[in-house]
Amino acid sequence: MTNTVHEPSEQALIQLLTPEGERRSHAEYDSYIQDVDAEMLRGFYRDMALTRRFDQEATALQRQGQLALWVPLRGQEAAQIGSGRATRPSDYIFPTYREHGVALTRNVDFPQMLRIFRGISNGGWDPRENNFHMYTMVLAAQMPHATGYAMGIQRDQAGWDAERLEKDGEAVVAYFGDGSSTEGEVHESMVFAASFNSPVVFFCQNNQWAISVPFHVQSKVPLADRAAGYGFPGIRVDGNDVLAVLAVTRWALERARRGEGPVLIEAVTYRMSAHTTADDPTKYRLDADEEAWVGRDPLARLEKHLRDNDLADELFFKQVAVDGDEMATRVRVEAMAFPDPELAQSFANVYAEAHPLIQEELKWHLEYEAGFADTTEEGAPR
Repeated sequence: MTNTVHEPSEQALIQLLTPEGERRSHAEYDSYIQDVDAEMLRGFYRDMALTRRFDQEATALQRQGQLALWVPLRGQEAAQIGSGRATRPSDYIFPTYREHGVALTRNVDFPQMLRIFRGISNGGWDPRENNFHMYTMVLAAQMPHATGYAMGIQRDQAGWDAERLEKDGEAVVAYFGDGSSTEGEVHESMVFAASFNSPVVFFCQNNQWAISVPFHVQSKVPLADRAAGYGFPGIRVDGNDVLAVLAVTRWALERARRGEGPVLIEAVTYRMSAHTTADDPTKYRLDADEEAWVGRDPLARLEKHLRDNDLADELFFKQVAVDGDEMATRVRVEAMAFPDPELAQSFANVYAEAHPLIQEELKWHLEYEAGFADTTEEGAPR
């Protein structure tokens, strides 16, 4: 008896901008980007360029010992800017730990994002101000929260008619990676979202690697195919094509807001850098694999489209580079100026109210710390 191998489906990869920067027409998704003009395209390029420059500066800060860790995103800018710009301010976003570009689209200030990586904060920004949740370092832990939040939105909007839902309805976007896709929390979240028809878009950035494990080891079929098992649509999109990502995400969000349930988007992209600054991708990736993706770079693709169609001149690109350097300087100055919190303050962050055991531990810590005080020969502090 032999095992049956299920061949991957040939589900089309949605693409509106080729790696050569040529615009492609798509009967189903063109209508979702009709408002995209030259100004918006230049804005997308600027978003992606600033995000990449921020990523470079944060990586440098970590290498110089100023951050405990950094999670690079080079190569994934289009997936993040396209999807982030598709949301409304009222939509709520649950990121992983790599959505620096999405954070930009939600007006989260870049320096504040470094607080958690500098080890001085459990977050860095107030998620209620931007509807952009805290970064989640534990794989897929944000997924049940995203589905639960979406179920809460449903209850808040219970009784709304279809027209009001489409106009004023809210939705949730839950970001995760291909590595997280095999975590139980992802499965459980999709089961609940499907069961309750919740307004959540599951957005997977399939960057081909879960640290050192290639995607084909984790799944024998495209991630988008899994959606059929839950009973909702799955879409594969070129994650390096900012226009395609924008169109697909807009479609999914409009569907969710209308009360038609969840969608799974698989943005096929590539992590051009290390998984984190604690990782060495040369140990498990071939140079040839990386070189094959260089020609699909999302920034180079959009730049070529802008230049070939006379939508941006040299002055524009030079100004973006200048703006990026100025932003990076501000990020470095502000990050280095963050005050270091007292260690004793961490004891107040365990429980919302005072706890006897924590109070006892704090007392011990303060006595231990006092034992290192510099004293004179008479025993009095200097």
